[in-house]
Amino acid sequence: QVQLVESGGGLVQPGGSLRLSCVASGSIVRINAMGWYRQAPGKQRELVAAITSGGSINYADSVKGRFTISRDNAKNTVYLQMNSLKPEDTAVYYCNADGTYYAGSYYADFGSWGQGTQVTVSS
Repeated sequence: QVQLVESGGGLVQPGGSLRLSCVASGSIVRINAMGWYRQAPGKQRELVAAITSGGSINYADSVKGRFTISRDNAKNTVYLQMNSLKPEDTAVYYCNADGTYYAGSYYADFGSWGQGTQVTVSS
């Protein structure tokens, strides 16, 4: 299987910045898309940003111009640079990735989630 581990969350004042990281590990053959989702209390999980292996990027309208997603394919890592943070960005942020892994005697598809990292924007 493939595991995802996020880091970089925390408490920041409005207007501040944070950088989230997510590292994928396991018998990875190929990672297709990697992305960040968030879930605020009482709300559904929503897509924040996603990036394909070819570099195509998609952002939620609410974060365009403030957040930047990037990935390092050699390190199986995806980043989310968050600038000009607002209180409404407060949520648990989850990393997601899909692709192919080696299961010992065959190849299989995977779709994995990280455990989540809390981002709180408050003065």
